[in-house]
Amino acid sequence: QVQLVDSGGGLVQPGESLRLSCAASGSIFSFSFMGWYRQAPGKQRELVAREHYGGAITYADFSKGRFTISRDIAKNTVYLQMNSLKPEDTAVYFCNAQDFSGGALWGQGTQVTVSS
Repeated sequence: QVQLVDSGGGLVQPGESLRLSCAASGSIFSFSFMGWYRQAPGKQRELVAREHYGGAITYADFSKGRFTISRDIAKNTVYLQMNSLKPEDTAVYFCNAQDFSGGALWGQGTQVTVSS
């Protein structure tokens, strides 16, 4: 079974950037969607951005204009470039993959903390 490994989180100051990576152990074309969700303490997990295998991209309102999702097909890796980070972006970020039958895989999560 394909596994997802998230990385790239850390502690940054407001206004700084981070790039998260999600490495899949198999082809990312095995999935209809790949993307990122986040979960802050005491809150529900929410979509950040996701990309359809055909290339269509969906962003949450809070991530539009600041975050960019991309993929490297050769490396079976999906990235989330996060710019102009705010304290309210503090959360655990999870990579997600949905297969064509509706099943979902999750990465282990990577902590992003934005604080001065």
